[in-house]
Amino acid sequence: MNFKHIHIGNLIKQKVEEIQIDQDRICKFLSCNETDLQIMYNAKSLDCDIILRWSKLLDYDLFRIYTQHLILFSPQKKRNIVESNQPLKSTLPQFKKNIYTVEIIDFIMERLANGEKTKAQLIEEYNIPKTTLHRWVVKYQKPETELIK
Repeated sequence: MNFKHIHIGNLIKQKVEEIQIDQDRICKFLSCNETDLQIMYNAKSLDCDIILRWSKLLDYDLFRIYTQHLILFSPQKKRNIVESNQPLKSTLPQFKKNIYTVEIIDFIMERLANGEKTKAQLIEEYNIPKTTLHRWVVKYQKPETELIK
């Protein structure tokens, strides 16, 4: 999975083929025709409402793909030094910044195992805490015999 370049239409089509949903059922659920369906499969991006409907139909969180992209490729946030000790308040819900899924951990560990990136490069590029990466190495690194295959 390439989290850097997301083509949501291709991913939707892939999931539809995996679970073998009938095209008539899809068209009925999305209130569209076969031409609209092909346009969606070819689209690099789709409206959020449509992605939400696809997520429900496919029983798969398509938004998580974008979340993974944000975790891996968003620039580091510059920390503004605020004179007061009070955090800035927002009316939007606050989420944990680092939600590392198995797919993300596998992606990172694969880069490390293949020698594409060093630990220092991974820490710098993806803004992963040093201790987190070291825990992953201990917990998820595949034995050398598996890597040779």
